[in-house]
Amino acid sequence: MSDYILDLRRQVGHRLLMQVGVSVIIVDKRGRILLQQRTDNHTWGYAGGSAEPDEEVESGARREMLEETGLSAKRLELFGIYSGRGTHYIYPNGDEISTVDLVYECRDYTGELKCQPGEVDRLEYFAAENIPDNIHPPHRQPLLDWISKNRQKQY
Repeated sequence: MSDYILDLRRQVGHRLLMQVGVSVIIVDKRGRILLQQRTDNHTWGYAGGSAEPDEEVESGARREMLEETGLSAKRLELFGIYSGRGTHYIYPNGDEISTVDLVYECRDYTGELKCQPGEVDRLEYFAAENIPDNIHPPHRQPLLDWISKNRQKQY
């Protein structure tokens, strides 16, 4: 969690915060999606977090991708912007958020997979038809949309 969000949490406790999310759906050359198992609720999702004050959103997405997976994006492509009830979430510790999430797709990257200590338990590539059932709730709709959009693509 960023220092900015931690500072806000000290002031407002668990009350609802509106935040700008920057996320990345990482796809390998075989068309599989990289998912991470989270340490907080043990669900699966894509790399992402909050944009920092004055940070360009694409830079934030690159930063989150590197921090959480060890991978550096060469090229990002905006996949979609998600907001509303589907991105409203209460974490296991009681922190409540409503996110406007800018979700990017990345197929061109370098690096070695490395879990971010304290945030990511596991990293694993999944074929679209084999993604786990226990998806992090705010990530469910973007992943379903990505799978639907990419069903017709040949790899």
